[in-house]
Amino acid sequence: MLKHAVVLHHPRAEVAAAFSRQLGQELAHRGVDVFIGDVWGKVDEDALETAQLAICIGGDGTVLRAARLLTPYEAPILGVNMGRLGFLTDMSPRDCFTHVERMMSMDWRVEERLMVRGEVFDGGPPAVYHGLNDFVVSRRSPGRPIYVDVRVDNGRLALYRCDGIIIATPTGSTGYSLSAGGPILAPTERQLVMTPVSAHLSLGRSLVLQPDSVVEMTITSDYGAIVSVDGQEDLPVNSDCRVTVCVSEHTTRFVRFREASSFYTELAEKLEFQMSSPINGRA
Repeated sequence: MLKHAVVLHHPRAEVAAAFSRQLGQELAHRGVDVFIGDVWGKVDEDALETAQLAICIGGDGTVLRAARLLTPYEAPILGVNMGRLGFLTDMSPRDCFTHVERMMSMDWRVEERLMVRGEVFDGGPPAVYHGLNDFVVSRRSPGRPIYVDVRVDNGRLALYRCDGIIIATPTGSTGYSLSAGGPILAPTERQLVMTPVSAHLSLGRSLVLQPDSVVEMTITSDYGAIVSVDGQEDLPVNSDCRVTVCVSEHTTRFVRFREASSFYTELAEKLEFQMSSPINGRA
Protein backbone atom coordinates (compact mmCIF):
# COMPACT_ATOMS: atom_id res chain seq x y z
CA MET A 1 0.00 0.00 0.00
CA LEU A 2 1.33 3.44 -0.95
CA LYS A 3 2.17 5.49 2.16
CA HIS A 4 4.72 8.07 1.01
CA ALA A 5 4.99 9.94 -2.31
CA VAL A 6 6.53 13.06 -3.81
CA VAL A 7 4.91 15.11 -6.57
CA LEU A 8 7.39 17.27 -8.50
CA HIS A 9 6.33 19.77 -11.15
CA HIS A 10 7.76 22.02 -13.84
CA PRO A 11 8.90 25.30 -12.24
CA ARG A 12 7.36 27.72 -14.72
CA ALA A 13 4.13 25.98 -15.75
CA GLU A 14 1.23 27.05 -13.55
CA VAL A 15 -0.99 24.36 -15.06
CA ALA A 16 1.53 21.72 -13.92
CA ALA A 17 1.69 23.23 -10.42
CA ALA A 18 -2.11 23.33 -10.19
CA PHE A 19 -2.40 19.72 -11.31
CA SER A 20 0.28 18.72 -8.77
CA ARG A 21 -1.73 20.28 -5.96
CA GLN A 22 -4.91 18.59 -7.17
CA LEU A 23 -3.25 15.17 -7.39
CA GLY A 24 -1.50 15.67 -4.05
CA GLN A 25 -4.81 16.45 -2.38
CA GLU A 26 -6.34 13.30 -3.85
CA LEU A 27 -3.50 11.13 -2.54
CA ALA A 28 -3.50 12.84 0.86
CA HIS A 29 -7.24 12.23 1.12
CA ARG A 30 -6.44 8.53 0.78
CA GLY A 31 -3.90 8.64 3.60
CA VAL A 32 -0.69 9.15 1.64
CA ASP A 33 2.02 11.41 3.09
CA VAL A 34 2.70 13.68 0.10
CA PHE A 35 5.45 16.24 -0.56
CA ILE A 36 4.66 18.66 -3.42
CA GLY A 37 7.37 20.87 -4.88
CA ASP A 38 9.10 22.55 -7.80
CA VAL A 39 11.60 20.08 -9.26
CA TRP A 40 14.23 22.86 -9.47
CA GLY A 41 13.45 24.25 -6.00
CA LYS A 42 14.31 23.02 -2.53
CA VAL A 43 13.11 19.44 -2.20
CA ASP A 44 12.89 17.78 1.20
CA GLU A 45 15.56 15.05 1.27
CA ASP A 46 13.66 13.12 3.94
CA ALA A 47 10.66 13.04 1.60
CA LEU A 48 12.84 11.70 -1.23
CA GLU A 49 14.35 9.05 1.03
CA THR A 50 11.01 7.71 2.26
CA ALA A 51 9.08 8.09 -1.01
CA GLN A 52 7.69 4.93 -2.58
CA LEU A 53 6.68 6.83 -5.72
CA ALA A 54 7.82 10.05 -7.41
CA ILE A 55 5.25 11.61 -9.74
CA CYS A 56 6.72 14.15 -12.20
CA ILE A 57 4.32 16.65 -13.74
CA GLY A 58 5.62 18.44 -16.83
CA GLY A 59 7.72 17.13 -19.68
CA ASP A 60 10.90 15.20 -20.31
CA GLY A 61 13.03 17.97 -18.79
CA THR A 62 11.14 17.65 -15.51
CA VAL A 63 11.78 13.91 -15.48
CA LEU A 64 15.49 14.34 -16.24
CA ARG A 65 15.90 16.69 -13.29
CA ALA A 66 13.91 14.38 -11.01
CA ALA A 67 16.00 11.37 -12.06
CA ARG A 68 19.15 13.10 -10.85
CA LEU A 69 17.50 14.19 -7.60
CA LEU A 70 16.42 10.60 -6.95
CA THR A 71 19.79 9.04 -7.83
CA PRO A 72 20.66 7.93 -4.26
CA TYR A 73 17.10 6.78 -3.52
CA GLU A 74 14.82 3.96 -4.58
CA ALA A 75 11.56 5.65 -5.59
CA PRO A 76 10.42 4.87 -9.15
CA ILE A 77 9.24 7.74 -11.37
CA LEU A 78 5.83 8.19 -12.96
CA GLY A 79 5.97 10.84 -15.67
CA VAL A 80 2.79 12.81 -16.42
CA ASN A 81 2.94 14.78 -19.65
CA MET A 82 1.66 18.36 -19.59
CA GLY A 83 3.17 19.52 -22.88
CA ARG A 84 4.10 18.04 -26.22
CA LEU A 85 4.45 14.29 -26.58
CA GLY A 86 7.53 13.17 -24.67
CA PHE A 87 9.79 10.13 -24.61
CA LEU A 88 9.81 9.89 -20.79
CA THR A 89 6.33 11.15 -19.85
CA ASP A 90 3.88 8.69 -21.33
CA MET A 91 0.80 9.30 -19.15
CA SER A 92 -1.77 12.05 -19.59
CA PRO A 93 -3.31 13.93 -16.62
CA ARG A 94 -6.64 12.20 -17.29
CA ASP A 95 -5.02 8.76 -17.27
CA CYS A 96 -3.21 9.68 -14.05
CA PHE A 97 -6.48 10.06 -12.16
CA THR A 98 -7.93 6.87 -13.62
CA HIS A 99 -4.92 4.99 -12.22
CA VAL A 100 -5.07 6.33 -8.65
CA GLU A 101 -6.37 3.02 -7.28
CA ARG A 102 -3.47 1.17 -8.87
CA MET A 103 -1.07 3.75 -7.48
CA MET A 104 -2.47 3.17 -4.02
CA SER A 105 -2.00 -0.60 -4.29
CA MET A 106 1.41 -0.11 -5.99
CA ASP A 107 0.16 -2.27 -8.86
CA TRP A 108 2.63 -1.32 -11.54
CA ARG A 109 5.45 -2.62 -13.69
CA VAL A 110 8.97 -1.18 -13.21
CA GLU A 111 11.18 -0.39 -16.20
CA GLU A 112 14.83 0.16 -15.32
CA ARG A 113 17.02 2.56 -17.30
CA LEU A 114 20.79 2.84 -17.32
CA MET A 115 22.44 6.10 -16.18
CA VAL A 116 25.80 7.61 -17.10
CA ARG A 117 28.49 8.57 -14.58
CA GLY A 118 30.99 11.34 -15.27
CA GLU A 119 33.97 12.35 -13.13
CA VAL A 120 35.64 15.71 -13.78
CA PHE A 121 39.27 16.40 -12.81
CA ASP A 122 39.95 20.13 -13.20
CA GLY A 123 42.61 21.07 -10.68
CA GLY A 124 40.55 20.59 -7.53
CA PRO A 125 38.83 17.60 -5.96
CA PRO A 126 37.14 15.42 -8.59
CA ALA A 127 33.46 16.20 -9.16
CA VAL A 128 31.08 13.30 -9.86
CA TYR A 129 27.82 13.61 -11.80
CA HIS A 130 25.12 11.15 -12.83
CA GLY A 131 22.74 11.66 -15.73
CA LEU A 132 19.86 9.84 -17.35
CA ASN A 133 20.37 11.18 -20.88
CA ASP A 134 23.95 12.16 -21.58
CA PHE A 135 27.27 13.59 -20.53
CA VAL A 136 28.67 16.14 -22.97
CA VAL A 137 32.01 17.91 -23.39
CA SER A 138 31.66 20.93 -25.66
CA ARG A 139 33.29 24.19 -26.71
CA ARG A 140 32.72 27.29 -24.60
CA SER A 141 33.28 29.90 -27.33
CA PRO A 142 31.27 29.97 -30.60
CA GLY A 143 33.42 29.24 -33.63
CA ARG A 144 36.30 27.93 -31.53
CA PRO A 145 36.65 24.12 -31.65
CA ILE A 146 38.16 22.12 -28.83
CA TYR A 147 40.67 19.29 -28.97
CA VAL A 148 39.60 16.15 -27.13
CA ASP A 149 42.08 13.31 -26.72
CA VAL A 150 39.92 10.21 -26.24
CA ARG A 151 41.00 6.91 -24.71
CA VAL A 152 38.67 3.92 -24.35
CA ASP A 153 39.60 1.16 -21.89
CA ASN A 154 43.15 2.57 -21.60
CA GLY A 155 43.68 2.45 -25.36
CA ARG A 156 44.01 5.66 -27.39
CA LEU A 157 41.15 6.14 -29.84
CA ALA A 158 41.64 9.55 -31.47
CA LEU A 159 42.41 13.22 -31.03
CA TYR A 160 39.22 14.99 -32.01
CA ARG A 161 39.13 18.57 -33.24
CA CYS A 162 35.45 19.15 -32.80
CA ASP A 163 32.58 21.12 -31.27
CA GLY A 164 32.08 18.44 -28.65
CA ILE A 165 31.74 14.80 -27.65
CA ILE A 166 28.43 13.31 -26.51
CA ILE A 167 28.30 10.15 -24.43
CA ALA A 168 24.67 9.10 -24.26
CA THR A 169 22.71 6.39 -22.53
CA PRO A 170 20.16 4.35 -24.50
CA THR A 171 17.51 6.73 -23.09
CA GLY A 172 19.53 9.72 -24.29
CA SER A 173 20.19 8.23 -27.71
CA THR A 174 16.96 9.85 -28.96
CA GLY A 175 18.10 13.30 -27.77
CA TYR A 176 21.19 15.39 -28.59
CA SER A 177 23.10 12.33 -29.78
CA LEU A 178 20.43 11.61 -32.40
CA SER A 179 20.58 15.23 -33.60
CA ALA A 180 24.35 14.81 -34.05
CA GLY A 181 23.87 11.70 -36.21
CA GLY A 182 24.10 9.04 -33.50
CA PRO A 183 22.22 5.73 -33.55
CA ILE A 184 19.04 4.97 -31.64
CA LEU A 185 19.33 2.29 -28.96
CA ALA A 186 16.40 0.53 -27.34
CA PRO A 187 15.95 2.18 -23.91
CA THR A 188 16.58 -0.96 -21.86
CA GLU A 189 19.94 -1.73 -23.52
CA ARG A 190 23.07 -1.59 -21.33
CA GLN A 191 25.58 0.23 -23.57
CA LEU A 192 26.63 3.85 -23.88
CA VAL A 193 27.09 5.49 -27.28
CA MET A 194 29.80 8.06 -28.02
CA THR A 195 29.08 10.62 -30.76
CA PRO A 196 31.45 13.41 -31.84
CA VAL A 197 29.90 16.74 -32.83
CA SER A 198 31.25 18.30 -36.05
CA ALA A 199 34.55 16.40 -35.92
CA HIS A 200 37.16 17.77 -38.36
CA LEU A 201 39.60 15.41 -40.08
CA SER A 202 39.09 12.65 -37.54
CA LEU A 203 36.79 9.70 -36.86
CA GLY A 204 33.35 11.28 -37.15
CA ARG A 205 31.19 8.22 -36.58
CA SER A 206 29.45 7.15 -33.40
CA LEU A 207 30.74 4.24 -31.37
CA VAL A 208 28.54 1.91 -29.33
CA LEU A 209 30.62 1.01 -26.29
CA GLN A 210 30.78 -2.21 -24.31
CA PRO A 211 28.78 -2.13 -21.05
CA ASP A 212 31.91 -2.02 -18.88
CA SER A 213 33.92 0.42 -21.03
CA VAL A 214 35.50 3.53 -19.52
CA VAL A 215 36.06 6.62 -21.67
CA GLU A 216 38.76 9.09 -20.68
CA MET A 217 38.83 12.52 -22.34
CA THR A 218 41.50 15.20 -22.00
CA ILE A 219 40.42 18.62 -23.24
CA THR A 220 42.69 21.21 -24.81
CA SER A 221 41.39 24.69 -25.62
CA ASP A 222 42.66 28.26 -25.29
CA TYR A 223 39.12 29.30 -24.46
CA GLY A 224 38.11 26.53 -22.03
CA ALA A 225 35.20 24.16 -22.45
CA ILE A 226 31.91 23.17 -20.86
CA VAL A 227 30.87 19.85 -19.37
CA SER A 228 27.09 19.37 -19.45
CA VAL A 229 24.89 16.78 -17.73
CA ASP A 230 21.51 16.05 -19.35
CA GLY A 231 21.68 19.48 -21.01
CA GLN A 232 20.67 21.01 -17.66
CA GLU A 233 23.79 21.31 -15.52
CA ASP A 234 26.74 23.13 -17.11
CA LEU A 235 30.22 23.17 -15.61
CA PRO A 236 32.87 25.46 -17.17
CA VAL A 237 36.24 23.71 -17.24
CA ASN A 238 39.79 24.69 -18.13
CA SER A 239 42.19 23.44 -20.75
CA ASP A 240 43.89 20.18 -19.70
CA CYS A 241 40.79 19.12 -17.79
CA ARG A 242 40.35 15.36 -17.70
CA VAL A 243 36.95 13.66 -17.73
CA THR A 244 36.16 9.96 -17.28
CA VAL A 245 32.78 8.55 -18.24
CA CYS A 246 31.24 5.12 -17.72
CA VAL A 247 27.97 3.39 -16.90
CA SER A 248 26.68 4.61 -13.54
CA GLU A 249 26.19 2.33 -10.57
CA HIS A 250 22.75 3.95 -10.25
CA THR A 251 19.70 3.42 -12.43
CA THR A 252 16.44 5.28 -13.00
CA ARG A 253 13.29 3.23 -12.46
CA PHE A 254 10.07 4.11 -14.26
CA VAL A 255 6.53 3.15 -13.31
CA ARG A 256 4.56 1.62 -16.18
CA PHE A 257 0.89 0.70 -16.03
CA ARG A 258 0.69 -0.55 -19.59
CA GLU A 259 2.09 -3.86 -20.76
CA ALA A 260 5.40 -3.65 -22.59
CA SER A 261 4.87 -2.81 -26.25
CA SER A 262 7.10 -2.42 -29.29
CA PHE A 263 9.66 0.32 -28.66
CA TYR A 264 10.17 0.78 -32.39
CA THR A 265 6.48 1.30 -33.13
CA GLU A 266 6.20 3.88 -30.35
CA LEU A 267 9.43 5.52 -31.52
CA ALA A 268 8.10 5.93 -35.06
CA GLU A 269 4.86 7.44 -33.74
CA LYS A 270 6.69 9.88 -31.46
CA LEU A 271 9.20 10.99 -34.07
CA GLU A 272 6.39 11.56 -36.56
CA PHE A 273 4.50 13.59 -33.94
CA GLN A 274 7.57 15.67 -33.09
CA MET A 275 8.30 16.45 -36.73
CA SER A 276 4.70 17.53 -37.38
CA SER A 277 4.31 19.59 -34.16
CA PRO A 278 4.97 23.31 -33.72
CA ILE A 279 7.83 24.27 -31.42
CA ASN A 280 6.69 25.11 -27.92
CA GLY A 281 8.28 25.90 -24.55
CA ARG A 282 10.87 23.90 -22.65
CA ALA A 283 9.75 20.89 -20.63
